[in-house]
Amino acid sequence: MTLGRIVLKSLRQYALSTAVTATSMALASGLMMAIWMVKAQSERTFTQITGGFDAVLGARSSKLQLVLNAVFHLEASPANIAWKDFDEVRKNPGVKLAVPIAMGDNFRGYRIVGTLPEMFGEYAPGRQFQVRAPGRLFDPALREAVVGSFAARRLGLKRGDRFHPYHGLNFDEQQAHAEEYIVVGVLEPSNTPADRVLWIPLEGVQTMSGHGEEHGSELSAVLVALNTPLAGRALEQLYNKQGDRLTFAWPIGATMVELFSKIGWFDKVLTLIAALVAIVAAGSVLASIYNSMNERRRQIAILRALGARQAIVALTVVWEATAIGILGAMLGFCVYFGILLTAARVLRNQTGVVLEAWACHPVLVWAPLGLVGLSALAGLVPALKAYRTEVAEHLLN
Repeated sequence: MTLGRIVLKSLRQYALSTAVTATSMALASGLMMAIWMVKAQSERTFTQITGGFDAVLGARSSKLQLVLNAVFHLEASPANIAWKDFDEVRKNPGVKLAVPIAMGDNFRGYRIVGTLPEMFGEYAPGRQFQVRAPGRLFDPALREAVVGSFAARRLGLKRGDRFHPYHGLNFDEQQAHAEEYIVVGVLEPSNTPADRVLWIPLEGVQTMSGHGEEHGSELSAVLVALNTPLAGRALEQLYNKQGDRLTFAWPIGATMVELFSKIGWFDKVLTLIAALVAIVAAGSVLASIYNSMNERRRQIAILRALGARQAIVALTVVWEATAIGILGAMLGFCVYFGILLTAARVLRNQTGVVLEAWACHPVLVWAPLGLVGLSALAGLVPALKAYRTEVAEHLLN
């Protein structure tokens, strides 16, 4: 019998324990890969999404809160700022473009953001917002809306449909505004938070019934594109160091790094859990094979009597443990895709950010190989026991 056939026969003979230990390995490998991929992709994606702008100007608050609110549409606005603040920043010689936004309403849970058509420029290098033909951008003077692709699909909205905004960021059927808007366009997918938003003219949010007279001259924030990084440093000094009323969150990507530094401990906990699962899985491989050695002693003695050397017998046990690790690593990719696709769906629904399930990363290589190596290492103890098996004693029993 060849070495491979011996290993295969042993795996079949102890099919239940093989399945249990391989499943443990799969969970460890899949969990490890998923944790690293979600972390790496999320950090890269969130720090690269800027909407085509370099900074956010808003009321005095943390930079992170401003960026999450104005760019990712997640947090509540800390406070409003005056129209004169927008006027001041857009006239700054270091500012290439300044676009005001106003929010505070929703449609069935999806945020409504008031802005200007200039908002829909280049959101990433070489990528520009596009409206599906034959749609168009809204007229700033009319009650028209442009809907993000994800929001349009979830809400069933299409060009020509009409809707009433609801007051507040949380949907309440009792809080409908009297104004009615018509959808004049749906954005092509951009895989950014803009896909989850209903965009209307800035004036529409400012003059919406129930917002109060003072709201008409106020903004939630201003998105700013700069001519040079030097302009960013100057504006940061002006608003953050010298002033005490406004906050200039610049640069957007560096601000988002702060978020991941705050939740870094959570990634470490998950990684530790995955490592513990891997160790337990390796222990189950060792225990499974070691506990079966008493039943295998006669089989080992027969192999020795037929001419198999001690090293070959021991190697057979190591290969069996390795085979369990390989099987677990292969099944681990099923666990990995299951976790990653679920996490990607949740992240897309909540933020509009898209994770790539088929993206490559070194962890997809070293995690399975590490688990296979750990499994092989676990096979050394039962292999040593097989190596020391006495032939004559067990042939007679």
